[in-house]
Amino acid sequence: MQNGRSTWQEQEEASPYSLVNICLNFLIANLEKLCSERSDGTLCLPEHWSFPQEVADRFLGVMTWQGKLTDRTASIFQGNQMKLKLVNIQKAKISTAAFTKAFCHHKVIELDATAVHTDLPIPDIISGLCSNSWIQQNLRCLLLDSTSIPQDSRLLFFGQLTGLRVLSVFNVCFHSEDLANVSQLPKLESLDISNTMVTNISALLACKDRLKSLTMHYLKCLTMTKPQILAVIRELKCLLHLDISDHRQLKSDLAFHLLQQKDILPNVVSLDISGGSCITDGAVELFVRQRPAMQFVGLLATDAGYSDFFTTKQGLRVAGGANMSQISEALSRYRNRSCFMKEALYRLFTETFSMQVTMPAILKLVAVGMRNHPLDLPVQFTASACALNLTRQGLARGMPVRLLSEVTCLLFKALKNFPHYQQLQKNCLLSLTNSRILVDVPFDRFDAAKFVMRWLCKHENPKMQTMAVSITSILALQLSSEQTAQLKEELFMAVKELLAIVKQKTTENLDDVTLLFTLKALWNLTDESPAACSHFIENQGLAIFIQVLETFSESAIQSKVLGLWNNIAEVRELSSKLVTEDVVKHISSLLHSKEMEVSYFAAGIIAHLTSDTQPWMSHDLQRSALLQDLYATIQNWPSSSCKMTALVTYRSFKAFFPLLGNFSQPAVQLWALWAMYHVCSKNPSKYCRMLVEEEGLQFLCDIQEHSEADAQAQRIATSILDDFRMHFMNYQRPSLC
Repeated sequence: MQNGRSTWQEQEEASPYSLVNICLNFLIANLEKLCSERSDGTLCLPEHWSFPQEVADRFLGVMTWQGKLTDRTASIFQGNQMKLKLVNIQKAKISTAAFTKAFCHHKVIELDATAVHTDLPIPDIISGLCSNSWIQQNLRCLLLDSTSIPQDSRLLFFGQLTGLRVLSVFNVCFHSEDLANVSQLPKLESLDISNTMVTNISALLACKDRLKSLTMHYLKCLTMTKPQILAVIRELKCLLHLDISDHRQLKSDLAFHLLQQKDILPNVVSLDISGGSCITDGAVELFVRQRPAMQFVGLLATDAGYSDFFTTKQGLRVAGGANMSQISEALSRYRNRSCFMKEALYRLFTETFSMQVTMPAILKLVAVGMRNHPLDLPVQFTASACALNLTRQGLARGMPVRLLSEVTCLLFKALKNFPHYQQLQKNCLLSLTNSRILVDVPFDRFDAAKFVMRWLCKHENPKMQTMAVSITSILALQLSSEQTAQLKEELFMAVKELLAIVKQKTTENLDDVTLLFTLKALWNLTDESPAACSHFIENQGLAIFIQVLETFSESAIQSKVLGLWNNIAEVRELSSKLVTEDVVKHISSLLHSKEMEVSYFAAGIIAHLTSDTQPWMSHDLQRSALLQDLYATIQNWPSSSCKMTALVTYRSFKAFFPLLGNFSQPAVQLWALWAMYHVCSKNPSKYCRMLVEEEGLQFLCDIQEHSEADAQAQRIATSILDDFRMHFMNYQRPSLC
């Protein structure tokens, strides 16, 4: 990889999005709102809008990249509000009529129609372009790779495009007769006929005095003998670039014979013979030495490129597999060729197995390969393994977040394309164990949660199970309550499976890391999720957790059990399930734990349960005793700003509001205030804002001003309000006392 290229890529990925890109992304996202609709259902820009040519080109490119270019949206390029020169419609699904109306009246000098939908075949593209006399004379570059041709079409008439300098018909049903037609173009300098139906290249002699670049990778239908092919190449004396690379399994020795020729390609600066057979370091070295101006040689999937000559020769780039420099060059050169992408990725995997250096530019090339070959399993699988090598352990910390986001999204795309390929799924799961990716990187966490929860239920080996559990515990915190509710089947299966793990570990008296992760996952999944809480109870979760408390006395386990019971206690229709002799016995005992967080969570359960008198109709004395014990315990707690081992977090304060309004039970009110003050003092920016957004300030004001409120409750309410004033003076607070 050249320094200039890698530096630019690293800066591109690490820097913020440009203002132009931000604006274009906003326009595209809101196109339906900003545009009016024509009678035919297509969109029309506001009349007063006008785009400079460079911005218009970029706008179209971003639309195409995002998959937003359709017949309905392409119509915004009709008329003169947009002035296009560089038209990129790669992989777009638009019709011939939409293409002609939207683009063929512009002064187009380059058109990239790679892999456009079959609704827009090559003959129609050519016909549309030729409808504009300016384009006929001035179109310089036309890329038609992997674009369709109807079966009833025969000859492709490129002859009217007299200004054409660059033409690529890679992977197109393009015949020798078409080549004869193209070879007559008066300004043609660069031609790519790779993987076409061409059987004879003799027609190239018609442009031998102007053709500078010829690419004919995998020209599988050639019927000419090697001497005949070489005779044609020998006449192409203006060639600066020649690509005769081939699939390794075809064992083509054309390149071997070309290297033996002394009177061929005198001016060549770039020769690609990757995939050729019988190629040796000595033969390539001699060829290059005889042509000192050479700047590139492609040697991937050959036996050449390993001698010192290829690593020491200044100014010579090599696409091969001998070292990282050659591999990165191959990944860059062959991004659109799956056969070589697989080979380069395999070499990269081997080279990066014990990588200790962060290499964003290489990871970017892996991402490009994945994006360009979404349905190629070997590419996706090997790329996922390379991505793991390049981001494992601490390497991800040096990677730009945007790049990690792209790679993670591509991994999930691969999962959807190959849902039954287990090793690919494992690679994706392993990537999510990276804390940098899981915590800092934007990706679809809802999809990720579904995938991990399904994986959790596959009864994989213990190591994979532990990873799935730990990822679930973190993703559960990152989902909104609405998203958790949408999981439905996955949520039910996950809670059931997690409880089965807890039961097994408890039976085996094994308090290992898997048990801790599992308890944490259940705690987080049930947070503000009545459905998960219900699944927990339906699957004998209460009995299993009582067994946990009776088996293990570690505070880390106790706090997680009580944290989950807190979540159930917050759900009014389920809280009564906790009013049992065994549950009350344990929370009453743990209320007096020496560990602050254990006592805190036990107190929370008691506060929620006792605030509702209905479940205690036949246990009123027990409820009164619990309330007295709760009040006395809180009196002995340290300041609300004290530290706890377990990090207490809340999605919302809404479950606290009924407790804050309960003036008849000061213990309940006091616990809620203590809890709120605790988190507000730890993270004021989050929780003070939450107080405003959820309209919780009025509850605090009511406590502060209430004549019969508990004195300690009033002091804590005042402290929270004082802290709020200090951190959020800029808020409008008409109801703040």
